[in-house]
Amino acid sequence: MKITLTGSLGNISKPMAEILIKAGHDLTIISSEPDMKAKIEALGARGAIGSVADITFLTNTFKDADAVYTMVPYNFKVTTSYRQYVAGIGNNYATAIKATGVNRVVNLSSIGAHLENGTGPITGLHDVEQILNRLDNVAVKHLRPAIFYINFYFDIPLIKRQNIMGNNYSKDARLVMTHPRDVAAVAASELQQSFPGKSYRYIASDEQRISDIVKILGRAIEKPKLPWVQYTDEQTFAGMTMSGIMPPTIANLYVELGTAIDRGILWEDYDRNKPESLGNTKLVDFAKEFAAVYNN
Repeated sequence: MKITLTGSLGNISKPMAEILIKAGHDLTIISSEPDMKAKIEALGARGAIGSVADITFLTNTFKDADAVYTMVPYNFKVTTSYRQYVAGIGNNYATAIKATGVNRVVNLSSIGAHLENGTGPITGLHDVEQILNRLDNVAVKHLRPAIFYINFYFDIPLIKRQNIMGNNYSKDARLVMTHPRDVAAVAASELQQSFPGKSYRYIASDEQRISDIVKILGRAIEKPKLPWVQYTDEQTFAGMTMSGIMPPTIANLYVELGTAIDRGILWEDYDRNKPESLGNTKLVDFAKEFAAVYNN
């Protein structure tokens, strides 16, 4: 089967590529970085170097593919509407899919994408789902993974500077989480199957309260009394922008996402449509990876 993946050799795309190559599929991987071409080819895939903002490039790359995997790359350099940026990439994918006659798509979306508003950066992925759902005669499976464990890496500087973890949601808030490897396994499975119409699938590996998450990660880095601090929205925004992590327009979205986590609205549709089984990687497993990164 000829399959085209977006996402370069990222946290999801690389392990997914390894699964698909091992299964004998003819793989093309899109990357915007020229120096990734050799690494992609070393895996046994074909490297296509170009931008997902370039419709002509996408059309040429999607040509002859039996299935494609679409994802919108993070871009913290966007200073205007991040939602429009995400939706714009979705429109580019739709245009290329329609032009090439691709009839099977696995799209990386997110938990919370059932909501039109109030979820920060996820709102753009809601729009992408709607855009792809309007394609005629194309089967689309939207993957809605939970919050990635690897997002906890952003807490490491705060832990090292102030010996705390924190955000604008309560220690009693619930978090549904997953590992990119678990997402890659599901995505690879879906790409190798037939599925009808337009549908979505939730992916989760573990669920914990924030207070328990902090205990597990704290023990892993030998800080068993590591506290959680609930910041105000203003403090959270200031921390994101002053550290230079992201521009104000995007920081506002992540403050909104924190509010959605605190209110629990991200999980409402997930709770009605839980996956039959959870991913293999539990938080205690990821804690070992977290400790390795923290200590290095």
